[in-house]
Amino acid sequence: MRLLRFARNDNVTILSAFVLVAKSYYMGVDDKLLDKILRGTSDANIRFVELCRLLYNLGFKERIRGSHHIYAKEGVEEILNLQPKGAMAKPYQVKQVRNIILKYKMGGATCD
Repeated sequence: MRLLRFARNDNVTILSAFVLVAKSYYMGVDDKLLDKILRGTSDANIRFVELCRLLYNLGFKERIRGSHHIYAKEGVEEILNLQPKGAMAKPYQVKQVRNIILKYKMGGATCD
């Protein structure tokens, strides 16, 4: 808050501060989501848009064909084909994402 008050008259600095706060918020959200996915205890409770955002932040490129969101990444031989079930991700697709994250050690994930 102090940074925003200090930069009240400078629109560029205010925007920079907002971006910094938003990035740190989403990094925390992505870390929590990654932890939730890696634990594997609540695959049915992962929101589809959050899973898509996580894949994007891990460097996957997305293309959409109808309801199919297709993710690919250089160096990853598998292609992820995800479809929402309402607002949630399908549990078996969350498991596929988890297996790829672990196989390629993405996002600080380690395979035991």
